[in-house]
Amino acid sequence: MALGLLGVFQASRSAPSSEAAPAALAAAGSTTAPPPSTTTAATVAAEHPVRMLRVDVLRELSHERDAYTQGLVWWDDQLFESTGRIGDSTLRRLDPQTGEVVQRIDIGQQYFGEGLALVDQRLIMLTWRDERAFTFDRDSFEALDTYRYQGEGWGLCLDGDRLVMSDGTDSLTFRDPVTFEPVGEQRVRLRGQPLPKLNELECVDGAVYANVWEDDFLVRIDPETGHVTDYIDAAGLLQGDDLFGSEVLNGIAYNPVAETFYITGKWWPKMFEVRFVP
Repeated sequence: MALGLLGVFQASRSAPSSEAAPAALAAAGSTTAPPPSTTTAATVAAEHPVRMLRVDVLRELSHERDAYTQGLVWWDDQLFESTGRIGDSTLRRLDPQTGEVVQRIDIGQQYFGEGLALVDQRLIMLTWRDERAFTFDRDSFEALDTYRYQGEGWGLCLDGDRLVMSDGTDSLTFRDPVTFEPVGEQRVRLRGQPLPKLNELECVDGAVYANVWEDDFLVRIDPETGHVTDYIDAAGLLQGDDLFGSEVLNGIAYNPVAETFYITGKWWPKMFEVRFVP
C-alpha cells in the first residue's frame, strides 16, 4: 500500500485526540522520564515509578501478511487471532510453532473486527463502531450469541472473573463475562498523565498489558489503580524488507506454561515469542 493511502486509513482509525504519553517515555530506547516540572508531578512520579523494560526475542515465526491483527489469545498450545477492516475481518486459529492458519472464518462484510477474549469455551470478538460483540464456540467457531454495548470496541481480555475492555481512550471498562454488562471503569495514568489510545489487551496474573495505538511500546497496567507499572520498548522488531507493507505493532498473547509472550502487528510477516526484561 502506498504511504499516502496508509496515512489516510490510519487517520480514519485513530483514537480521539487526548494527552499523549510523555515524549521521553515514548522515544525508543529511553530509560528515564523527563524531570517533573512541578512538586505535584514529582510526588506522583515518586509514588508511581515506572519500570523500563525491553523485548528479548526468543523465537521468530511466520505470520500471514493478510492479517490486520486486532486480538491475540493463547490457549492450550494454540493461538486465536481476530483481524479487522471492513469486508476483511476474520477469526483464526494458529499453530504457534509455525504461525500457520489452521482454521478460519470470515466475519460479516459490514463489520470491522476488533479485540478478542476467551471465556471458558466461548471466544468473544469486539467490533470497532458497530457496538456489537460476537461470540463463537472455541472449537468449532460456530456463531453463538451477540452482545450489544455503547461506544467503540478496541481490546478485550479476561481478568479472572471479569472482562477488561478498551475503547481507544485512556479508560478501561470492566464487564461481566456472562452478560457483558459494565461493572466498573478505570482511567489509566502514566506518571500521573492520561495514557490514551489503549488498544489490544492481555490479562496476566492480575495485571493488564496493552498496546498503544500507533506506538512501538507496550505498557503493564495495575487495573485496581490505573497506574502504568512497566513501560516496554518494542521498537525495531521488523527489519529490512519485512517493513514493506507492514503497519503498527498490535497483538499480545501470553503462554502461562512457558511464561512467554507472543507479539505481532498489522500486516506483519512475522510473529515473535518474547520475554520482557530490564
